[in-house]
Amino acid sequence: MSYFTDLPAIRFEGPESRNPLAYRYYEPDRLVLGQPMAEILRPCVAYWHSFCWPGSDVFGSGTFERPWLGGPDTLAMAETKADAAFDFFAKLGAPYFAFHDVDAVPLGRSIREGWSNLDAIADRFAGHMERTGVKLLWGTANLFSHPRYAAGAATNPDPHIFAHAAAQVRAVLDVTKRLGGTNYVLWGGREGYETLLNTDLKRELDQLGRFLALVVEHKHRIGFTGTLLIEPKPCEPTKHQYDFDAATVHGFLSRYDLVGEVKLNIEANHATLAGHSFEHEIAYALAHDLLGSLDINRGDPQNGWDTDQFPNDLNEMTLVLYRILQAGGLKTGGFNFDAKVRRQSIDAIDLLHAHVGGFDLLARALLNAERLIVDGGLADFVSRRYAGWDGGFGQDILAGRLSLAEIAEKAAAGPEPHPVSGRQEMLENLVQRFI
Repeated sequence: MSYFTDLPAIRFEGPESRNPLAYRYYEPDRLVLGQPMAEILRPCVAYWHSFCWPGSDVFGSGTFERPWLGGPDTLAMAETKADAAFDFFAKLGAPYFAFHDVDAVPLGRSIREGWSNLDAIADRFAGHMERTGVKLLWGTANLFSHPRYAAGAATNPDPHIFAHAAAQVRAVLDVTKRLGGTNYVLWGGREGYETLLNTDLKRELDQLGRFLALVVEHKHRIGFTGTLLIEPKPCEPTKHQYDFDAATVHGFLSRYDLVGEVKLNIEANHATLAGHSFEHEIAYALAHDLLGSLDINRGDPQNGWDTDQFPNDLNEMTLVLYRILQAGGLKTGGFNFDAKVRRQSIDAIDLLHAHVGGFDLLARALLNAERLIVDGGLADFVSRRYAGWDGGFGQDILAGRLSLAEIAEKAAAGPEPHPVSGRQEMLENLVQRFI
């Protein structure tokens, strides 16, 4: 019997339903701007927080009693966890999942033992995926938890640790391709520094650039057609991480000739830790054709760290979906629930409640965004605000037909320009009509 056997299968019942374990807005086959809702959103369950986190924190041990937690970390226990996870996916009706290597299976005492265990659990995953129809959104290697990575993985002072990280990534990238994953994520959890007293910044960035280039080379060598992604984060666990935010990663990719090969996996909680909104990071990524996929969660405004709570801000998610729909939607990415239930939410059903609410929030925001796009008022205002750049003088400037001196002379010969209101309050009111 699976840990989740007694949980109900979640069904769509509509907005008037009072059933806390029913979808009120998430209707997978409903067409939104001509596409099925599930295909636009590609909601995804994160293997690590949902099935690997024991409910611990820095002040206390785990509070969750899951049958695959607390015992020996063996391949058999990993198989039990996988069986339960796919039972949960089926109950939820989740179309996608994502995993780290160490969360799926123990990597053992050697690289080759780790490869063997990963291949074995991949076989288990493949069987469940064929049976349930659940797909892999992305795989990734954990290059931050093991003590060997205390000083980073790709940026480590020791090239042998760099090589160990390369061995992990190669194995997980191979498995991701084998399982039909549509993306592969690299998160540099410890690619940064604690103090500049013992750090050679240029050397470490060059190492990181070479590491990423090696991953790109391997992707093409094995014929993986998915998207490689970097997930920005400013700090925690390191004092300063080299993938601070979307703009920082963009600069890094440009410096090492990796633009076009690697895109971004933007996480909501990481955006706020960097001092940005989730919407800002997405807007930046879209403006530079860098958006690949999303991790959705939230932080606590009273805590300056990564609390990874399930999202509940409809306003924010509506504008996120609006921007993504305006840009034509995600290509290979999806919305991964990189979130965990609270330490006191100890029952299996709490995990179901959290994801039902998350799926519904996404769906409701998507419907709001669709209405905003169909209305057209917001896009029309922005278009009119920049209309001066669409022809005449504006186009002459952008096309390089005028020198700085010629532009200055035109300014001197013309009348004093009068600023036009940005109508922020009006636009905020407009958005609220669709929430």
